[in-house]
Amino acid sequence: MSKQQQNTELFYEYYEKWIRVYKMGAIRKVTLDKYMMTLKWLKRLAPELKVCELNRIEYQEILNKYAEYHERQTTMDFHHQLKGAILDAVDDGLIERDPTRKAIIKGKTPSEKKRKYLNQFELHMLLTSLELKQEVSWEWLILLVAKTGMRFSEALGLTPKDFDFEHQMLSINKTWDYKGEGGFMPTKNKSSVRKIQIDWKTVIQFSELLKGLPENEPIFVKGNVYNSTVNSVLSRYCKKANIPEITIHGLRHTHASLLLFAGVSIASVARRLGHSSMTTTQKTYLHIIQELENKDIDIVMRSLSGLN
Repeated sequence: MSKQQQNTELFYEYYEKWIRVYKMGAIRKVTLDKYMMTLKWLKRLAPELKVCELNRIEYQEILNKYAEYHERQTTMDFHHQLKGAILDAVDDGLIERDPTRKAIIKGKTPSEKKRKYLNQFELHMLLTSLELKQEVSWEWLILLVAKTGMRFSEALGLTPKDFDFEHQMLSINKTWDYKGEGGFMPTKNKSSVRKIQIDWKTVIQFSELLKGLPENEPIFVKGNVYNSTVNSVLSRYCKKANIPEITIHGLRHTHASLLLFAGVSIASVARRLGHSSMTTTQKTYLHIIQELENKDIDIVMRSLSGLN
């Protein structure tokens, strides 16, 4: 196809082709789904816009229209997903100048966010309300995520073989594809492959629970699994305990938050959560780190004021 023909191509068609060539097979399905959602919005917001017509004003109008329906952070993600394709079009000479330069990111006023984590008292109330029976159930998964901070897909990927009761260790080395057709999958990244220390009470509970179960089969997966099912169970127990309702991912946040408030280093928390770097941990838990810094300042000031 000549550049002249390409210049008459619709922008959303170019973007669709760009996803197929550069993204399919190179990124995880969950990330690819985000690009496909961006494509759907692009078709809706600029169905007749040609590649050759894309300039700063046209691009800003696309962003502005998108921002009418979404919060600023979501608009920023939309912008970044479009920008990669646009910069490639500039490099290929299909667009003369980068239309994303100096783009203004707007968005709806953020809705009131639900609290993403529980405090120590609330977590205690939740765990004591769990009806833990002698057979595997979602209640046991909720307990384990609260005690380890692992991701939902990592918990689903656990087999009895992953438990080392003698050394009180739990190996995270795979996940379960609950969003697709099922089956074991690799972890999110290399850093996600890790060993997590578990407390003696959890060791006793799970050593009894897992007796007689097949070593290499997932503990919690029996047929199709949906995130919403576990969240519903968790929500029911939150209501029962009269505490804020959170999601199963919120239990991961709760675990990390309690460790940070207890004075555990960011490096140790990052390793336990399987983050690729401490930067990820710092960004995710910035609000808690800032609270701890304020607490540290108070301690420093009290110490200094006691000096003669």
